[in-house]
Parts: sequence; C-alpha cells; structure tokens
Amino acid sequence: MFRNNRILILFISVVFCTSFKSCKKNNQTDPDDSIPYQAVNLTIYPNDPLYFKVRTVGGWMYIDGGVNGIVLYRKTVTNSSSDFVAVERTSTYYPGDPYARVKVESDNLTLKDSISGSKWQIYDGVLISGPATQNLKLYSTVFDGINTLTIKN
Repeated sequence: MFRNNRILILFISVVFCTSFKSCKKNNQTDPDDSIPYQAVNLTIYPNDPLYFKVRTVGGWMYIDGGVNGIVLYRKTVTNSSSDFVAVERTSTYYPGDPYARVKVESDNLTLKDSISGSKWQIYDGVLISGPATQNLKLYSTVFDGINTLTIKN
C-alpha cells in the first residue's frame, strides 16, 4: 500500500509539473520571454545639457542601449528613484524584427509599434491596444536625486 501511494504521488507530481509548464507557455505575460537579452548598464546625467528633454515632468528622449534602443521618460520631479522610467523599444509583438520598434506618439503619452500598430503607455510600458499581448520590457532606474541616473537590467 505504501508503494502504491508513492507511485500515485509521483504520477500526480509529474502531471502537475507538466501542465504548469504548458500553461505558462500559453499565457505569456512577461516580455522577457520574447525579447532577446541585452546587458544594460548605463549612467546618465540628467542635468547635462545633452539630456535637457528629461529635466521636466513628461519629458522623454530616445537613448542608445538595450536591444533596439530605450525610451527614457521623466514621470516626476521628486528627486527619487521613481522619477524616471526606461522602456525597451523592442516590440513584444515582433521581438525579432529590428524595424518593429516602438516610437513615441505625438501625444507624448503613448508608444506605438511601427509595424503591428500595437500601443503601450509611456510611463509604465503597459499594453493599451493592438495585436500584442505583452507589456513592454522595463529597465531598472536608480536616480540619486541630484545628478546621476543609472539604468540597468
């Protein structure tokens, strides 16, 4: 009887693990699953004239880094780590196509994939509409509150 219980537990474990893995693949929500890994470790100086566009709330600019570039956006001016967001420009709908990069729309609040038409919010990379099903990849930002912003994954 003890042996039958062990076999039953083993069988249930295998079935559970197998079904969990297949569910995860069918319900992908993590953009890291589809976007190629590219090491990012950038230091930006927001007070430098080069970055004047991100000195004020709502300011944004494209910067080099990541897979297809990064959109740097200024959310607040509280001199804390939450002041900035760094969003990967690689579309989660066509992650392998370098021409399917997101661009900032004229409203300065929306990012749009130039090929699929999918749209995301600039301040957090959350999907708004389109055939894409995943949010955009965000990079970690650490602002010292004075002059140094670090962007990394």
